[in-house]
Amino acid sequence: MNLRYVLLLTTLLAGFAASLTQGSTLAADAVRPPNVVLLISDDQAWTDYGFMGHKQIETPHLDRLAKESALFTRGYVPSSLCRPSLMTMATGLYPHQHKIAGNDPAGKVNRNLMLKHVQAVATSPRELGQLGYVSLQTGKWWEGAPSLGGFTQAMTHGDTTRGGRHGDVGLKIGREGLKPVFDFIDKAGDDPFYLWYAPFLPHEPHNPPERLLKKYQAQNDSIHIAKYYAMCEWFDETCGQLLDHLDAKGLRENTLVIYVCDNGWIQEPNKRGYTNRSKRSSYDGGVRTPIMVRWPAGQVKAFRDEQTLVDSIDIVPTIREACGVVAKDELPGLSLLSLCRGGQLDRDTIYGEIFAHDQADIDNPSASLISRWCIEKDLKLIDSVDGPPQLFNLADDPFEQQDLAKDQPDTVARLRKKLDAWWTP
Repeated sequence: MNLRYVLLLTTLLAGFAASLTQGSTLAADAVRPPNVVLLISDDQAWTDYGFMGHKQIETPHLDRLAKESALFTRGYVPSSLCRPSLMTMATGLYPHQHKIAGNDPAGKVNRNLMLKHVQAVATSPRELGQLGYVSLQTGKWWEGAPSLGGFTQAMTHGDTTRGGRHGDVGLKIGREGLKPVFDFIDKAGDDPFYLWYAPFLPHEPHNPPERLLKKYQAQNDSIHIAKYYAMCEWFDETCGQLLDHLDAKGLRENTLVIYVCDNGWIQEPNKRGYTNRSKRSSYDGGVRTPIMVRWPAGQVKAFRDEQTLVDSIDIVPTIREACGVVAKDELPGLSLLSLCRGGQLDRDTIYGEIFAHDQADIDNPSASLISRWCIEKDLKLIDSVDGPPQLFNLADDPFEQQDLAKDQPDTVARLRKKLDAWWTP
């Protein structure tokens, strides 16, 4: 057992002793540092799961995870574009804070110049590494060599001279099996581990196994819809394989599993690509995602919450609390553990921001801003830079068809003040 592990165990034991003093009934196994597994879907709408009520798409493995987890159906990501969204999951910061606002730098700027941002902030792999965790990156990763983000092991190389951009070799995970993941888990031994599973699924290219494509072709006239639906089930199958491996190795009880999607995707029925109310938009089709938290070792209750607003900015604070990370910096998100144990979040409003795909100024996200948005309970304001504001009541209008902005100018003004208090570009 290495020294860092001993230090982590000491920290957790102290916390456990304090919790006993307060009357906690948590299981003794909780003093062991939990493994952490992030399951990250890529380009999937919040509606497109069996447990979310989709009438065709079958996701039996994620359905099972949903039943075993604290499931928050009103989860969100601040930005509906891959790179800034993933960076938020690694850092717990909004894009305007971690400064990765777009996928690529605009013009002929060397994309390697953007890598300074991941090195300038704390990341979960780096923080956990200081406590003795080993970590593996698989799938999507935009920030150069994953070691820059603190990973001890990685599939992706990130070298732009060899085609590195958003995952390179790492993008094979899931599509070509999960052996690197299984090998990592098996070799971790007594070391706690952090696993970043962000496969290129159901992301394009939509080339699912023929057996799944035929299944959805039989139900749809659109080949594009059929391919996308099949990709969603293919992703689900890979999640099932990973979760089954944890079970087979006896790791279920003390592994914190968090599920989230980087951004939405509503498939165009008559061509490749997504509709303008999904990816890269401020609409719920782009920024909403179910979020799940599973940690069976007497830590997280299994329930379904359809009211509480949670956000991907909450993932890092949750990991910090679960793993005993002591950090001086304040994050904008909240740990979900109290909520997962039957408590409440002290928050009634969440915020987000949408930027251009190509970042005009790699040090100034404001230069690429398209819109800001916020949700206060059921009211959602989209405040665009070059267009009129839009206001929706999500309880009555979950797919944002009825704009209330002209009828409720006072509400628009009040929510704009909230946006400005949160972040003024």
